[in-house]
Amino acid sequence: MSVTTPTGQGARIRPRERDAIIQSLRAGVVPRAGQQHVQVGRAAEVQALVADTTRIADGGAGSRFVIGEYGSGKTFFLHLIRSIALEKRLVTVHADLSPDRRLHATGGQARSLYAELMRNMATRAKPDGGALASVVERFVTQALTEARDTGQNPQVVIRVRLDALSELTGGYDFADVIAKYWQGHDTGNEQLKIDAVRWLRGEFSTRTDARNALGVRTIVDDASFYDHLKLMSRFVRLAGYDGLLVCLDEMVNLYKLANSQARNANYEQILRILNDSLQGTASGLGFLFGGTPDFLLDTRRGLYSYAALQSRLAENTYATAGLVDYSGPVLRLANLSPEDFYVLLAKLRHVYAAGDPAAYLLPDEALHAYMNHCASRIGDAYFRTPRNTIKGFLDLLAILEQNPGQDWRSLIGAIHIAAETDPDLEPLDDAGDPTSQTAEEQHQKLSASTGGHNFSHTPAVTVTASQLPPDDDELASFRL
Repeated sequence: MSVTTPTGQGARIRPRERDAIIQSLRAGVVPRAGQQHVQVGRAAEVQALVADTTRIADGGAGSRFVIGEYGSGKTFFLHLIRSIALEKRLVTVHADLSPDRRLHATGGQARSLYAELMRNMATRAKPDGGALASVVERFVTQALTEARDTGQNPQVVIRVRLDALSELTGGYDFADVIAKYWQGHDTGNEQLKIDAVRWLRGEFSTRTDARNALGVRTIVDDASFYDHLKLMSRFVRLAGYDGLLVCLDEMVNLYKLANSQARNANYEQILRILNDSLQGTASGLGFLFGGTPDFLLDTRRGLYSYAALQSRLAENTYATAGLVDYSGPVLRLANLSPEDFYVLLAKLRHVYAAGDPAAYLLPDEALHAYMNHCASRIGDAYFRTPRNTIKGFLDLLAILEQNPGQDWRSLIGAIHIAAETDPDLEPLDDAGDPTSQTAEEQHQKLSASTGGHNFSHTPAVTVTASQLPPDDDELASFRL
């Protein structure tokens, strides 16, 4: 059997890591660890974001919009950059946006997003999340060491170090909560430490509860979402880390908001973040936003529907005819080539064999045959949006592993590979926005409510803009 071992894949892979990668990819989700074993292509894009992490570690700021088709590997790319940031001594937080988690809201959705980010806080020592308490503990430990070396009172040292936070919005209460954590640490009051961490995670829903538990009069709420991220970025630097990287995926959930006022409020928050990054106002803080081309380019619902964002995110007009520019705020993920996809299949085969070339289940010939089969079924989509083709390949390996002696030639032709479909391109549910109904739909609704009478001889009814709901931004008038 002719086989080729992928370059740089000589070492064996631990069974736990191997199983995590295989199970995640077969389910169509991104593995939390081991991305380096299956990373292929996009070297220029990775290098551009590595430079961003270096700038953040040096005290700068940055915001990037990672744009790619559905199933093209955006989430995998974000996880890869996050793992690189951890190696560069950054603290990372990440979350997926959803109907219950967004950047701006009045019903607790922004606080929910903040709480999810803090729960997923990761450091190099704790890459799987839940690192907030250890970051606070590290700050306190460093303060105790400094107090012991200088002969000062630890509480005085902590207060002096926290003075840097007072210039930021909400900094006084943030510093008080850290001081409460030290007080609990000093007196052995575990409940006080737990309450302090809960406040930092945004888990207090009322100011009364926060005042009773910690004596502070503010909490993390929808209005202070971004302010507290800036505070946290400053605090992690005080704790000895180099900065904070915020990864927000599934930004298309903002695009899917039916209410135009809610969409614009979230886009204003993005504009504020982008302005701070471009102007250097933020320090040691970076943002990565993952979204589809429609989220960016749609002039009706996407970021381009907000004029200020459209001007800031406009692409370099000289980047045409094969010329590229990776320095702008928008980073478009290049499609994988067939050569990249062949390397990816070889790496997946290597991972499935736990790094042992003697345990490969398929020869190189089978990789070519599988690619030809996929190309005949779904065309070039098999390497441009490879989620389904990866899943199909791993399913093939699972069958061969559990059925020794089965000929791979008889199986490849029977594999069904479906083209990747983007659910975000399906008709959006605008039930909350009455003006999104077509004239025909409203005519049918009117007929049904009147017992099906024919109004063909009834004078036309004109609905003017003054009669429409205040959040309408689509139609000035229409006729029934």
